[in-house]
Amino acid sequence: MKTSLLFGIHMHQPVDNFEWVIELAITSCYEPFFEVMSRYPSFRFSVHCSGWLMEQIEKLRPLLYEKIVALAKSGAIEFFSAGYYEPILSVIPSQDRVGQIQHLNTSIKKNFDQTPQGLWLTERVWESALIPDLHKAGIRYTVMDDYHFQCAGFDHEVLDGYYMSEEGGIAMGLFPISQKLRYALPFLLVESAIKAIKSFSREENSAAIIFDDAEKFGMWPGTHAWVYEKKWLEKFVQAVLADKSIVTRHYGEYFNANRPRGIAYLPDVSYYEMGEWSLRADDALRLETLKNDMGVEEYNAYGVKFLKGGIWKNFFVKYPESNRLHKRMIELSRAFHASEGDFQTPLYKLQTNDPLWHGVFGGLYLPNLRDNAYRYLIECENLRYGSKSAMATDNNELDGYVKIKAVTPELIWRFDSACGGQLVELDVRDKCFNYQNTLTRRKEAYHQKLFAPPQEQMNIPLEEGIDTIHHLSATVDASLKEALIYDWHLKNSFIDHISDDRFNGETFRHCTFPEYGDFANQPFDCLEEEGTITFMREGGIYLPEKFTTHLEKRFMFNSDGVEFSLHISSEADGDFTYVLEHNFHFSDYDSLSINGKRLEESQSIESIGSLEIIDSILRKKIMIRFDHPCTVYYFKLQTLSQSESGFDLSIQGVSIAFVFELSMALELHGVLEITDV
Repeated sequence: MKTSLLFGIHMHQPVDNFEWVIELAITSCYEPFFEVMSRYPSFRFSVHCSGWLMEQIEKLRPLLYEKIVALAKSGAIEFFSAGYYEPILSVIPSQDRVGQIQHLNTSIKKNFDQTPQGLWLTERVWESALIPDLHKAGIRYTVMDDYHFQCAGFDHEVLDGYYMSEEGGIAMGLFPISQKLRYALPFLLVESAIKAIKSFSREENSAAIIFDDAEKFGMWPGTHAWVYEKKWLEKFVQAVLADKSIVTRHYGEYFNANRPRGIAYLPDVSYYEMGEWSLRADDALRLETLKNDMGVEEYNAYGVKFLKGGIWKNFFVKYPESNRLHKRMIELSRAFHASEGDFQTPLYKLQTNDPLWHGVFGGLYLPNLRDNAYRYLIECENLRYGSKSAMATDNNELDGYVKIKAVTPELIWRFDSACGGQLVELDVRDKCFNYQNTLTRRKEAYHQKLFAPPQEQMNIPLEEGIDTIHHLSATVDASLKEALIYDWHLKNSFIDHISDDRFNGETFRHCTFPEYGDFANQPFDCLEEEGTITFMREGGIYLPEKFTTHLEKRFMFNSDGVEFSLHISSEADGDFTYVLEHNFHFSDYDSLSINGKRLEESQSIESIGSLEIIDSILRKKIMIRFDHPCTVYYFKLQTLSQSESGFDLSIQGVSIAFVFELSMALELHGVLEITDV
């Protein structure tokens, strides 16, 4: 009895990732992988490579690119499609799904003379509503984890072939990727890996199905030496080809030659860890506790069917910064498809998935990835508006409150009435850079590792293989606990605080200052007329009883910036501190200067009327002036995320507090300008 081995690899790097990362991926993984496979053209396997990454391979390593072409033309490789720039298909508009897939289909046909009928499901995020668009783009089958099927009640023993599903009568083949094989290849000894493949021999047409990250074969920690220096991959290929009970097949060949195992209707789901990551931190910890209470054997046997996390779109609920970027993309997609604009490429690049979510490493937490997304967003806006000025309102973020956008020939300002009438986007159009691209410090489930007792790392004896990235332990440094600071409000700009004389640099940095007002994270009414935006709130100062307090701020735009005025009047009698908080993001912090001094971790300046920030990288000067003297505190806004070897601090911006005295009432006028250096 023969077992069909359906072996596939997925290759992707975030759009415009650092070139050194691309070089590392090529030299440690892609180049040696295809070098080995080119010596065994009778080994059939499948490949998905995002369109942007294949462009980089062709540009940086033409010989590697030609090797891939030769393997495709020899019949060794079956190419899978996806969105050209690797979007999560379920979160981009229908016409863009079809367009992105067709764009990659066209490229594969042109360069490799294949018309793909299989689709790599980015991050394995599945919704059955995708089926009509996949069909429209010429796709007949796709791949996802066996976990997806288990969530629908399937036992893993029957997941050795494909199933059919449908949406509105439109059919689609679904292949379950084996978790057993994902954890075996390339981590176990070749003999153990072959044994795992041959365990899929329930029937004559049983398939051992694996489609996983190519980076496991050389780029993950410890894998390059194991896979290439110790020749795991070559030994594996030789062993498969020598075993008469295993036959390598393309997915399309198997799909056409065999009947489905049955029908399957799967829930909206991704892989298990993704569902866990999309939960808020406390819920993710509770889920882990429930799983541990159930026990590993019980969970693997039946618990997996019932105990699961959230769905991928929860990331838009968990991270307002992600939701904002996503809804701006939706807005621009509508503008593109409603016009004859020529911004398809920047729009499609904007739709890449990486900046929209965060699991354990990178993603949304990496400022450079968000910078890349905003670069293409601003490119689209530049094409949309040209040199015109404009004012626009929208309800795209679905919270019931309008967002107001002011466009000038030099800048784009966007304010949120739902959140304090605050500035949430500040785009410099000629540099395609968003100075408001900050990230709020918030609790993540993996922070618990800083407080939990160290756990023994699961070490696999050398004779059995190497450990997978899923079991690597993070290095915990006790000093990092000091970096765990959580904000109770979003780190936007023009944030209004009412505090007292306990507000200082330390309480500001640790977000522990007293707050008496209800203006920093509450909605404002808004009015837009004749190029002016006014935000108003009838709120309160709480001592603890409420004293009615009115706050109004007005913004008037010009080519270089905005003039603003602020009025506070309150029934509360006493001396308070009014704080106007700004948070700005920069591409480089080592070369930044504030009022002529190099940026340090935290600083303060007393009795000044203006603040000048020089961004020498973009060659821009940000000037903030007031008609009242004030005290200024500022610090580096940092987040703590987990990496493969420990925890990483990344700078997400500079938090600046302008502090004024407040007694019953305050009138304040100022200017925020951005000019060339």
